[in-house]
Amino acid sequence: MRIFALLLLACAVGLVGCKAPRKFHEQKTPAKTAKKTPEKPTEESSDVDFQAFVGRLRKAVASHDVATLKTMMTEDFGYRLNPEASGSGVFQYWDDQGLWPELQGILSEKFVKKGPFMVAPPQFADPSLNYDGYRAGIRRVNGSWKFAYFVNG
Repeated sequence: MRIFALLLLACAVGLVGCKAPRKFHEQKTPAKTAKKTPEKPTEESSDVDFQAFVGRLRKAVASHDVATLKTMMTEDFGYRLNPEASGSGVFQYWDDQGLWPELQGILSEKFVKKGPFMVAPPQFADPSLNYDGYRAGIRRVNGSWKFAYFVNG
């Protein structure tokens, strides 16, 4: 009886290792994946270093980390259009005008390409909307992203 059980077990192991008939493999065809047509990129948000920069920028603004923000901004950072103002004094201006929450809200928007800048909110990039509210711009400077402006009007 033991010999019969061992023979039966050996046959079962041997048959499991066999390939299925050729017809069975031919009937199965791999599922076809739909090819996506590449869309024209309107934003570089898929750019890993851009996403990392925006993440650090949002975090620095949320915590009012002035030291970190200084390193992320251009030398001629624009913060007022009328009268025009750029460079130093931006943090004092934001404090005086209470603009930190507004800046945080604008930076939470999606960034889209407009000229050499990535801008938020996306409405600003659409010329048909005549957007004149607060907006932020980021651009590449010597291969790295820099916060270039946050203005109204």
